[in-house]
Amino acid sequence: MIAFDTTDRAILDRLQADGRIANIDLAQAVSLSPSACLRRLRALEQDGVIAGYRAELDRARLGLDLTIFVELQVQGHSQQTSQAIEAAMMAIPSVVACHLISGPADLLLEVAASSLAAYERILLEQILAVPSVVNARSTFAIRTVKTRGPLPLDHLPRER
Repeated sequence: MIAFDTTDRAILDRLQADGRIANIDLAQAVSLSPSACLRRLRALEQDGVIAGYRAELDRARLGLDLTIFVELQVQGHSQQTSQAIEAAMMAIPSVVACHLISGPADLLLEVAASSLAAYERILLEQILAVPSVVNARSTFAIRTVKTRGPLPLDHLPRER
């Protein structure tokens, strides 16, 4: 694990709140010079702590009002099977998250769809069409209370 100091934590907190902040504004917010701030930012990117930047889109405004959590059961557990299924799930645009889980199911998917009919097509034509997927159980979100929020950073060491 990478050691962080309070300035690194402040940079990460600020970027989680506003990923488009200009370096000069970020530097001011964390009490650094712009060049020192940029060096720290590049180090966090290079270390893989900052995995990327992207716009967060509003699903409802894009007509993707339906969120479905799908538990998948897989037959024939092996590394090869797992890699093939994971690659297939990553190739389905409507699958916005995929987790390997413990319990009766093997994978948990989060699917964004525009309608029940659209979800039915995704399920039948894409998800269940993947070899080794033998069962799918769908749970529909009624309302989303919280989505990707900032990650908690309180557990990080304070000194570098």
